[in-house]
Amino acid sequence: MSITQDIRDAFSRRDNALNQLIIINVLVFGVLIILKAIFFIAQSSSMYVLIMRQLALSSDPMVVLRHPWTLLSYAFVHSIDSPFHILFNMLNLYWFGQLIREYLGDRRLVSLYVLGALAGAVVFLLAYNFLTVFQGQVGIPLIGASAAVTAIIVAAATKLPNYTFMLFLFGPVKIKWIAAVVVVVLSIAPIYGGNPGGGLSHLGGALLGFLFIKQLDAGRDLGQPVVATGEWLGRLFQPRPAMKVTHRSPVSVGRPASAAGKAVPSATPPEEVDLILDKISRSGYESLSKEEKQKLFRASQQ
Repeated sequence: MSITQDIRDAFSRRDNALNQLIIINVLVFGVLIILKAIFFIAQSSSMYVLIMRQLALSSDPMVVLRHPWTLLSYAFVHSIDSPFHILFNMLNLYWFGQLIREYLGDRRLVSLYVLGALAGAVVFLLAYNFLTVFQGQVGIPLIGASAAVTAIIVAAATKLPNYTFMLFLFGPVKIKWIAAVVVVVLSIAPIYGGNPGGGLSHLGGALLGFLFIKQLDAGRDLGQPVVATGEWLGRLFQPRPAMKVTHRSPVSVGRPASAAGKAVPSATPPEEVDLILDKISRSGYESLSKEEKQKLFRASQQ
């Protein structure tokens, strides 16, 4: 089976959000490597810089207004000059994402990733535009999934503080302590240690992860807008399946109902067919019950 088919299969499943997030990050990383090599050979390195400007989040609000998609796209882009950055992020996403997926489901995992990225972007922009210490620093770029991944790490630690990971050289460690190290060492320390933008975005993601679980425990799902937007986009890009309807001559009054040894199936009302088609548009054909599939089949035979 080809790599392309493997990727297509991974995205055809509805219960595969964790792998899909990792695949998107790795694919973007791979494409950027290829593009940079091509532009280097063609002596057009400026083209690579231009592409990165379309993906990275800028600290300049005017640039963000012209490129609003960068509020989210930056969270799927990593510098090809530091492969350990994407490796570290994807390992943490896999380990802690499995816990979120198991206890909260795929949709909330995606919601946490998206909201964590957005929260990191908001804190990054506010800090660089309102804190005195960052005045004069215009157009600082931000890339990386760290804010989104930090949201997932803190959310997992908030939901399951005493869950234990076996760490090499350390043995069993509760994830609440792992989250504390991530926040202090990888979020707070970089603010004065050479990567203030990254550290600030991490803090935004960490705060979002904590609030997400606390609000969920209180009965409020902060990820509902993300889920609703995803469903709307799914309906927008998923056309209704075409139905072939054939017309037959009406059965004569005196004709036996089981002339061929089988009863003629009752017709499915058009309004029921419309409801079934709407369900397919929202959730796919596999979401139909056996009875709904039979009704759809009968309608296609009418």
